[in-house]
Amino acid sequence: MSTASGTSSPRPFGRALCAMVTPFDSTGELDLGAAGDLAVRLLAEGCEGLVLNGTTGESPTTTDAEKAALIRTVREAVGPSPSLLAGVGTADTRHSTRLARQAEEAGADGLLVVTPYYSRPPQAAVEAHFLKLADATELPVVVYDIPGRTGTRVEPATLRRLAEHPRIVGVKDCSYDLLASARLIAETGLAYYSGSEELNLPLYAVGGAGYISTVANVAPRHMRAVLDAFDAGDTEGAARAHARLLPLAELMMASGLPGTVTAKALLDGPVREPLQPADRETVAALRAAHGALVGA
Repeated sequence: MSTASGTSSPRPFGRALCAMVTPFDSTGELDLGAAGDLAVRLLAEGCEGLVLNGTTGESPTTTDAEKAALIRTVREAVGPSPSLLAGVGTADTRHSTRLARQAEEAGADGLLVVTPYYSRPPQAAVEAHFLKLADATELPVVVYDIPGRTGTRVEPATLRRLAEHPRIVGVKDCSYDLLASARLIAETGLAYYSGSEELNLPLYAVGGAGYISTVANVAPRHMRAVLDAFDAGDTEGAARAHARLLPLAELMMASGLPGTVTAKALLDGPVREPLQPADRETVAALRAAHGALVGA
């Protein structure tokens, strides 16, 4: 992909990745059959890879055994080719390391590792955490930088040092610092994936690798169309496609509810406590925005 800046990220896992929800049945138990079906559908409708056991996948409330079972089931359902990233980040480096090894054994192609949260470690500790995860398996690692949730940013200087590790290959970027992200794309070999739907196209235009999206659970073709138009040289078409997505993305990701809740409202799936389902008014607004997008 050529860009206006003349630089681009590598694409170790493709461009269009969905942060997949984890289906549960009416009793709140993991629904592996539904998970396999959803994974197959998302790939058929434009996703190039999937992220399992992320925040959208309700990783804080699934057990380690459930996480492993989900990866194994989805791998069996989709076959060997599609990229599967496994979220393995926790507030505990030792626990994250165990999850990383488990994910490797279960069939994951890469690891998504969020900054340790709540304890707010200093940058030297953040760096040591990611390096230990990178050394724990033979899988490539994507650093998840989302300071609004974790309380700690992965500073640009830290990312420059982490980029020297051969298995730290990318960043899921929710830093909301496009200047720093553009510079790191230009200065390192890191693949930058947008984790904020409203910045998917801006980050891609300065050399990003693509996106890891919650909204892709319900609009995979429309998300992918933005990148396809840009890659074809139709920047105006990409901008129009991006703009059409924004009303739904805003309702899903900036309405005060977690993206898991809004995605499952559209997919008619239950969430696990402490999350609660969206109320009827919210569901109606989501369905109206989704219908306006997919019916356009």
